Amino acid sequence: MSDMKFFKDPWGKREAWRRHPVFANRAMFKNMFPGFGIAVVAFTAYVIGDNLIGGSKEGSHH
Repeated sequence: MSDMKFFKDPWGKREAWRRHPVFANRAMFKNMFPGFGIAVVAFTAYVIGDNLIGGSKEGSHH
């Protein structure tokens, strides 16, 4: 019962997990899409490279 002296709210001990750093909003959003930043950079580099190297042919149609 010595743990209960730190919590004034009787439900405080049961709700303490919500304030844990693992469940912080920043950590949740950071871990929601792992590798998303790398994928965006890689896709952007691919599109830029394709436009520069491949170029657009004005007379071609699909």
